[in-house]
Amino acid sequence: MQLKPNAFRLHETARGVETMSRFALAVLALASGVYTYLGVRGLLDGSASFVFFAAIIYSAAVSVGIYAFWTYMMRFIPLVVSGVQRISLFLTMLVGSVMIIAMSSWLNAAALAGSAALEQHMAVTLQGYAEDLDQAHANALASQSLLPDVERASARFSALAQDERESGALTGTQGSGSVVQLLTQMSQQMTQLAGTISGSREDVSALFTEGSERLATMRELVSTPGQIEPRSDAFQAEAVQLSAVIAALQQTDVAASVKRAATDLSAGFIAPVADGRVGDLAVRQNQVMATVQSSVDAQSAALVAAADEILATPRVAQRRFVPLSSAEAVIRYWSDFVPSWAGAISIDLLPVVLVLVLMIVNDAMRREAESLKEAETITAAEMLRAMALYKRMEAEGAAEAAEVLGVQDEQHDGTPNEVAPDGVVNPEEGTVTPIEAAQRKRGEGPRQT
Repeated sequence: MQLKPNAFRLHETARGVETMSRFALAVLALASGVYTYLGVRGLLDGSASFVFFAAIIYSAAVSVGIYAFWTYMMRFIPLVVSGVQRISLFLTMLVGSVMIIAMSSWLNAAALAGSAALEQHMAVTLQGYAEDLDQAHANALASQSLLPDVERASARFSALAQDERESGALTGTQGSGSVVQLLTQMSQQMTQLAGTISGSREDVSALFTEGSERLATMRELVSTPGQIEPRSDAFQAEAVQLSAVIAALQQTDVAASVKRAATDLSAGFIAPVADGRVGDLAVRQNQVMATVQSSVDAQSAALVAAADEILATPRVAQRRFVPLSSAEAVIRYWSDFVPSWAGAISIDLLPVVLVLVLMIVNDAMRREAESLKEAETITAAEMLRAMALYKRMEAEGAAEAAEVLGVQDEQHDGTPNEVAPDGVVNPEEGTVTPIEAAQRKRGEGPRQT
């Protein structure tokens, strides 16, 4: 059996945790202010003293605002009963929560995960630079794929010239005539073009090695523990150098040069005059040179098509590393730091739970109070008045009883035939006479017999 009503116990418990609620709210507001200070300090520019005092003032304002706002909510929402008024307060609490997130929570997240977010930014940028270096290197190596075709054409022209010189394989007459000169000329042009292509291979290899070293240094800066600001500055310097290496790699692409040279082979073809003086040798020389020209045109078209295919490959866009503040990095990469965001917001919005608990408890107290009996809801003043009335009735009843006993004693000592007064018990008859209502004073209690 409960000694006290449940509503009374709920009321006592709510009053007991009131101090704890204030203390918890003060601690949460202070913690939010501290992390807000750490977050806003990285956004301010100026002297050290200016940054310090500006951050302190802002964080203090945030702490006071959070404490005052949630104090109002904890005081008023549990007391409001009307549905419309309670909904209005809930909307007010929602607006205030959004404002708290805007002025504090994102700075708390920057303080909690700012360094990690900046490292994430550098890691993402590093991955982009690595892809750009690989793409530029692949484009440069694509031009090297033309080298076997050019070398093969040069060797073929050289072999034909050698055969014509030694055995007259083309014209039927051996010797160094016009055909041999033409074939030798084409072979030399192809050899020069092959030299241009192979000469760029060493440059491509050296630039790619330098770019790989830059990437290794940048990876160390990302993964090395320590303060993030110096590492970010060094990372930016390495990124600039790596961008220069990637641009140089793209300049080593000889596809355009190969295309121009291949076009010149066909457009600038100059056949020597047939110098054959024996029989129809001159006619045969002209026929062979026409065939050589057709072969040169076909080789030129093939090289131009291959060069166009390489040139159609998209060039690597120039990438630039953009330094970010810790707050900007946390906002940009928010999906990677959901736990930090949850903790930062929870520090500011945890009092919502306290407000809801107090509201539920107050509603329960109201329902319990409505179901109590009248005797369980009597006030102290009403109890005192009831006790005073009871004591007064007791005193008046005792006085009247004493008066009745005195009358009975007188009758017992007097004449037996004397008639007893009205309202006094006759011991001989054993009957009680009625008491007239007029004899009782107004406000007197019941008489005792």
